[in-house]
Amino acid sequence: MYKKFFGLRESPFNVNPDPRFLYLTRHIQEALACLIYGIQTRKGFVLLTGEVGTGKTTVLNKLLEWSRQEQMATAFMFNPRLSEAEFFDFMLAAFGISCDSTLKSRTLMRLNQWLLEQYQKGNRAVLIVDEAQNLSADMLEEIRLLTNLETSTEKLLQIVLTGQPELEEKLNDPQLRQLRQRITLWAKTRPLTLLETHGYVRERIRIAGGTGEEIFTPAAIEVVHRHARGIPRVINLLCEHALITAFVEHSRTVSEKVVEEVARDFDLQEIISEPEPKPENGHPILVDNPSSQTRPSSIAKAAGEKRVSSS
Repeated sequence: MYKKFFGLRESPFNVNPDPRFLYLTRHIQEALACLIYGIQTRKGFVLLTGEVGTGKTTVLNKLLEWSRQEQMATAFMFNPRLSEAEFFDFMLAAFGISCDSTLKSRTLMRLNQWLLEQYQKGNRAVLIVDEAQNLSADMLEEIRLLTNLETSTEKLLQIVLTGQPELEEKLNDPQLRQLRQRITLWAKTRPLTLLETHGYVRERIRIAGGTGEEIFTPAAIEVVHRHARGIPRVINLLCEHALITAFVEHSRTVSEKVVEEVARDFDLQEIISEPEPKPENGHPILVDNPSSQTRPSSIAKAAGEKRVSSS
């Protein structure tokens, strides 16, 4: 309802993981490059982890966009809360593989045959599992065993596991040590820095049709960053409702006062300014001992649970 008022073609802060709005920070570029490299070089297992709302699914959608351009066979498992039989049935259907039997042995034989056919044609097959922290240890082990489908030199199936920090905790379980040892590439998404938040807000407005006129004041973006702690999903939440509030008040710019009002409505607690993290060198090609960075707070609640319509 505010788009015409601010001169926009579309809403810049929808919570949908639209790859067009992917803001390429250094960490996001590294994560995407890591996933693409792992698939291209047939590394087998690649892992992507990050806190709630830090852009994992948007990165996956960008990866899916790339895989379609490369004409790769891709199965995207967006709801892993399935039984073993349902998981295999979903995967085969997503790959377009027909199988006359529901027996696991026949299913695996048919999958192996199809993967060999793809390999002989020079094609790659990719299985992407989102929300993998919800998988049971038994299901994770079943997925690990899929990497046994291989030639003498290369893996036939490339697997991307994505999840929240709880997935890292699961993989530290000695029961899953074989799976952990198979993970050759490990990438992470992280909260935005203050400078990145400024760029993120302005870039999304530009993509949505902004003409370059200032809509959010620099002070307003700083308040957004403090309340959101750099988590993109919460930034979107605050900015979307700040635009609605400014529209209702007939204000062409969003001030820090408007953002504070929205933050209070969503019960977000402002944090004391923290030092920006120092840049890290290199790419996240291999992480031997990743540490969980869970921050239980109202921020996580807003990122994971609150949804308010702006239609």
